[in-house]
Amino acid sequence: MLGSLARWLRFFGYDAAFLEPGPEDRVLADHARAEGRWLLTRDRELASSGPRTMLIRADDLEDQLIEVLGRLGLRPEATLENARCSECNGELTDVTREEVADVTPPHVLATAPRFRRCTGCRR
Repeated sequence: MLGSLARWLRFFGYDAAFLEPGPEDRVLADHARAEGRWLLTRDRELASSGPRTMLIRADDLEDQLIEVLGRLGLRPEATLENARCSECNGELTDVTREEVADVTPPHVLATAPRFRRCTGCRR
């Protein structure tokens, strides 16, 4: 429901876990609580499951970002220094051009000034 929002929060450097749809509300709430996270949802019932839940009212991604960043007092600072992996939320570390030569398009390999790799999924 909010996968794109999670991805963009990661681009901004925020640790944003995303669970695929399926778990019961209680499981999601318990998971967020155990990890000390805010639970962002568009589900009204789920949003009432605990003190650190937030009902996201906006429909489109840009408005969702404005809503979350504003309500939580966060700043959108997208830099390579604080970005997280958009796929798995892992931390990114610097790697050499040679380390990624086999998985990087030739033009990018020739023109990019630096490269980073996820410590989790290795992307």
